Amino acid sequence: MSTPPLNELEQIVGADHVLTDADAIAPFCEDWRGRRHGLARAVVRPADVRQVAEIAAWSQRHRVPLVPQGGNTGLVFGGIPDDSGQAVVVQLGRMNRIREIDTVNAVAIVESGVVLQTLQQRARDAGLFFPVSLAAEGSCQIGGTIATNAGGTAVLRYGNMRDQVLGLEVVLPDGRVWNGLRALRKDNTGYDLKHLFIGSEGTLGIVTAAVLKLHAAPQARATALASVRDFAAALRLFQLARSRAADVLSGCECFTEDCRALVETHAPHVTQPALRGGVYVLLQLDAATPEIPLEAILESVLSEGFEQEIVEDAVIARSLAQAEQLWALRENITEAQKRAGPSFSHDVSTPISAIPAFVDRCLTALNAIDARLRPIVFGHIGDGNLHFNLLAPAGADATERHALHKQVETALYDLVEAFDGSISAEHGLGELKRDLIEIYKPPFDLELMRGVKRQFDPANLMNPGKAVRLV
Repeated sequence: MSTPPLNELEQIVGADHVLTDADAIAPFCEDWRGRRHGLARAVVRPADVRQVAEIAAWSQRHRVPLVPQGGNTGLVFGGIPDDSGQAVVVQLGRMNRIREIDTVNAVAIVESGVVLQTLQQRARDAGLFFPVSLAAEGSCQIGGTIATNAGGTAVLRYGNMRDQVLGLEVVLPDGRVWNGLRALRKDNTGYDLKHLFIGSEGTLGIVTAAVLKLHAAPQARATALASVRDFAAALRLFQLARSRAADVLSGCECFTEDCRALVETHAPHVTQPALRGGVYVLLQLDAATPEIPLEAILESVLSEGFEQEIVEDAVIARSLAQAEQLWALRENITEAQKRAGPSFSHDVSTPISAIPAFVDRCLTALNAIDARLRPIVFGHIGDGNLHFNLLAPAGADATERHALHKQVETALYDLVEAFDGSISAEHGLGELKRDLIEIYKPPFDLELMRGVKRQFDPANLMNPGKAVRLV
């Protein structure tokens, strides 16, 4: 295979923005946890949509695969090149302009390289609110959150990233630009094309800009952490909160005592609450007007929880700082898990009602595989999404961990299927789960997915090998 002329890329973006040195491109070829290391010909950093379009056209001419990449905070290797060394990584961080904050239409027009936290702050400055919130919001980029249809802690009230997108600008694999940057709340003129690209993990095109919904900024907030016996009690508390505070309930998270202890050990800067329990439920209420008595509503929910013997103990944050401390417990679990050593991570969902039985069945099955496994179970009980993770046995070498993970994966995902769930709730498929959907997704679904991929990318050059395998 002839070497493609990288000097053409330099002419498009400038020599300083085409990286070819092995040390320079290495950080763009591995995931943030250091579990996957790929190879690339180069990393190219475009500054605008025109440059992205020219890069895509170059890719078609020379048959070079492209791997779009944002903040590289993904967990399924969706933005990492494969081992062939043939691909060029298209790193979108330079495309970081917020083109407009429109307070009348309550929308933001932003480029794909805008960091999520930056958009949140700009919305606040304008008296509005962008609700998608992730542990990685300080480094993840808007293009990546759209490409993976990110979830986060506010899905219960506001929905996934898909629910925030009104319009997109996308560079197609052949270099053409689809300009769908419309701020309409209603447009019923045929196929809603933007939804093909949301969650497509960069396999159909490169998102370069988006029109995103903004919301009324919360003027009041109340946060509480409750300890309960188990996931059955956690579900009952969620149901109680939903029935008593439906219009203002914006978050309902849960995590186990093992998660709390892990944070205490590996993230000692996080303030620990006085309460202890088997499972913890983090509740947040938000209101657009300060007149709504959120703390009183929350106190009423917890009081009823005590009366019904659901809640064992609880603490209500009396300041913003205390609320942030409670959220820090939840948000530092992933980082603490990383510091604790090798682990097996699974992002799954089931119907909300099935969570207690699902967790019990999983713990029994995994204990039978290896009692040394340490479950780290947490997630978004309000939308049925659990991160069912396990710390590998201490002292297990790479070969033993690999064999054990295969057993764990089969047992866990078989139970997910038995409970009519999904093997990927919010992280996507990437490379990590691409082949698993051959087992857990209906063949006709796969046929349709492959048909869409072939329609947009017949040469299979746009993030090939991710999300769906062409056969």
